[in-house]
Order: sequence, then structure tokens, then C-alpha cells
Amino acid sequence: MAGLGPRGNGPQGLPGISVTGRRAATFCLLLVGALCVQATRVQVFEARDLDRNSANQRLVVERYARPRGDILVDGQPVTGSRPTGGRYAYKRTYADGTTYAAVTGFSSQAYGNSQLEGTEDGLLNGTDGRLTGWSLRDALTRRRSPGGNVLTTIDRAAQQAAVRGLGDQKGAVVAIEPATGRILALASTPSYDPGDFAGSAGADQTAWNRLQADPDQPMLNRALRQTYPPGSTFKVVTAAAALAAGVVTDPDAPTDAPFPYVLPGTTTPLVNDSAACDRPGLSLDAAMTASCNSVLGHLGVRTGVERLVATAEGFGFNDPKLDVPVRPARSNVDTAMDPAQLALSSIGQFDTAATPLVMAMVAAGVANDGTVMRPRLVDRLTRGDGTVVEVRGPAVYRQALTPAVAGQLRKLMTDVVENGTGGNARIPGAVVGGKTGTAQHGVDNSGTPYAWFISWAAPAGSAAVAPVAVAVVVADSDATDVTGGALAAPIARSVMRAVLGR
Repeated sequence: MAGLGPRGNGPQGLPGISVTGRRAATFCLLLVGALCVQATRVQVFEARDLDRNSANQRLVVERYARPRGDILVDGQPVTGSRPTGGRYAYKRTYADGTTYAAVTGFSSQAYGNSQLEGTEDGLLNGTDGRLTGWSLRDALTRRRSPGGNVLTTIDRAAQQAAVRGLGDQKGAVVAIEPATGRILALASTPSYDPGDFAGSAGADQTAWNRLQADPDQPMLNRALRQTYPPGSTFKVVTAAAALAAGVVTDPDAPTDAPFPYVLPGTTTPLVNDSAACDRPGLSLDAAMTASCNSVLGHLGVRTGVERLVATAEGFGFNDPKLDVPVRPARSNVDTAMDPAQLALSSIGQFDTAATPLVMAMVAAGVANDGTVMRPRLVDRLTRGDGTVVEVRGPAVYRQALTPAVAGQLRKLMTDVVENGTGGNARIPGAVVGGKTGTAQHGVDNSGTPYAWFISWAAPAGSAAVAPVAVAVVVADSDATDVTGGALAAPIARSVMRAVLGR
């Protein structure tokens, strides 16, 4: 019998399949295998990266397919969501957006998120894993959970008082509850309405471009993201360092501060703004009450760079990651200075620069027996139904001072308000401690001075920790009397009164 050919059933081939057919089948199997490998790679190993790809429009559409969770103040939403009838089904809305913009930030379909809208975005948009239920269908379909809510620490009355007090002036206010670190007010002016560009239409782009081009920078968060020379408010830090180092043991006793005080290594005297300072041997209490540059500059040099810097860092200076959870700018005090530079830093000049947040922490630390609590903007996170996802409670930041030194500083600050430059911060029925500051800046100090005031207040007769500490800076004003006592102290007073209910 003749042997079977290529089309037979013998060892040379499969029934009815030619060599070419076998090769085609093998090639098809390889293609199927390659497709399986590629599908596995895309759906398993690259799924996360593809989900996060900015070009993935499906996810962008999905992000705005349902209402966003809310940010709450005193239990009431200051944000919302509105149907658009367009491709992006919902866009963000804001209640009294200019009042709370420094807290909420913005959530825009075109320009992303900032402030709490950014740091808590996963919870607000429903992608936070802690919001996921146990439904098998949800797991298989990857259906997004409803957005959760962010309950802030902001006190509505204090926030409104801060914004109202700043008015049309360029500046910022931070108020803190000293015992807990809760931020009660966070205001920056001029402000903006985040709802003006929450969508993606032409009007939103026009609003965004207008804000970006505004020379007054309304979108700059001056409370967290801008540093200023703190001027004489930094004298609280210098006095704290001098007391802690034993350079001054009795705040009411004469010091060895000379007058005039010539900056070390120079022929330049450190001048004062008040004739009450122009004599030698003033006590620390008298020098703080009249805000004497010569005395505090001298004491800063005697205290030394290391001890002054260590005290300042206890209050938050030189910390690049002081998240609240929004990350503020780094407040600075130089760690290497010659004696003349140290004298200037001791009165809040030279390269010393601070955010209003950190200067509020200075006042709060003094009020809280030297314990500085970590500042925070959020009390808790919840699901949409109110179920708590996370509680953010009080946490100690640093022990900046001993209780004894803090007590001495409270007396000094009280005297500033009762007998000195801080008289505009007095509140009937309350004990108020404060420190004014007027910081020169610009070429040859030609710029409008920055007017500062830091303070704390407690009901008269109360033994508890003061419930509020405040920092105010007015960075630009049309007022003729541009001083901390004239401009910033009345704003601080109104915020403290709002918290005290007076």
C-alpha cells in the first residue's frame, strides 16, 4: 500500500489539514495568547496607572457623575453640588464662597482642587477606600461610593468676624484654640469665589484668567502660604528665649541693656519708635510694654543664636511640613547669624519671616502653659450618612516653654494690652494678652509696613486655658496710622469677642 501523503492520517499530518493550515492555526493560537497577556497586563497590572491618567476622559466624566461630598462649618455645609445638564453631570457650588475660600479652596472641572478640596479629595469624590461598602455588585462593577463629608474646626462667628475685620485690606487672620490646636478662623483677603470657575465652560475660563491676572492675588492664601517679617510680635519669642536661658530672671527688674544700643560690629544704633525706650536698664516688662527694639535686640544677642532658634522652632519655625492638613509655607529664622544680624532677628527683622499660622501658634503656646498643639483644620471625616470614618483629635506638637516661663510671658503680654501698645485689643470682662508689631520692608524700608498683632483672651476669673489665640497681619492698607496697634489689634479683638461670645 502506498504511504499516506500530507493530507492522510499518517504521521506526516492531521486529517484534512495541510502544513500551511497548521502554521496558520499555531499563529492564531499565539495571537490569542498574546491578547490574553495584553488584556491581563492592562486590566490588572496597569489598571491603577490608567485610572490616574489625565487623558482618561471616562474617569473625568465619572468623577462628576454624582454629587460631591460636602465641607461643613459648625455642622452646616458651605459647599454643594448642582446638576449641569451637560457631559459633566454635577459641578461644585459654594455658600458664601469668599468667606470660606481660604478654608475650602476650590474644586474645578477645569483646574483641579486646592486646600481641603484637594487634601480630602478622595473622601469627597467617593474614591476613598474607607467609604466602600461590602456589596458584591459594587465590588464587581467598581461602582464609586457616595462622597463623604469633611467637618472642619472653623467657628462660623470667628470666621465672619475675621473677614469682616479685614474688609478691603490685604491681610490674613488665624485663630486657634490653644488647648486643642483647632483652627477657629482662617481668613485671607482679598478673597475670591471658588464657584466662579467650578465648571468647564467659557465663563469659568474667563473668571480663572481674571483671577490669575489680578495684581492683588486674591487666590493667594495669605494665612498659610505667605510669610512676612513678623516685626515686634517676634519679641515674644525673644523674651521667651531670654527667660528660658536665664538671661532674664525677673521680668520687672532692670536689665543691663544700654542706650543707645549699637549693633555689634557696626556704628549703627538700633533705634526705637517710642521715647519711653530711650534710656538704659529698662526691665523686660517695660521694654515689652513700649516695644523697645534696643532692649530686645540686646537680650537676643545675649541669649545667643542656638537658644533663640531652638525656642522659635518650638513654636513651628523652620518646619517645612507643618500640615494642617494643607501644607503651609515654611516660616524662617536663620540658624547662622553674626551678632548684628541676631539683634535684628530678635526684633523680627533681618531674614526672619513667618506665616500668620505660626505666629498664632506662638500666642497659643504661651496661653497653653508652653505646650504647642498641632494646628488642624479638620475635626472628623464621615460617610454621606454621617457615619464616622476618621476622627482627628488633639496632638501635641512641641513643648516650647516650661509652664513657669509661659506664665511670665502671659503677664508681659497682658501688660502690653493693659498699659502699652495693645490697648485696642481690650475686651470688657476678659483678660487679654497681646503683642503689637509693625514690620518695615522694601528697599530702604520704603514699602507700606506690615501691621501685626498676636494675642489670646480668656474670661476674667477663669482658671482654664484661654479658649482663643489670634494672629492678624494687615499687609497693605490705605490707613494713615499703619501700626499693629491701630490696624491689627481691633481685628483680633473682634475675632476673640466672637469666640468668647461677648
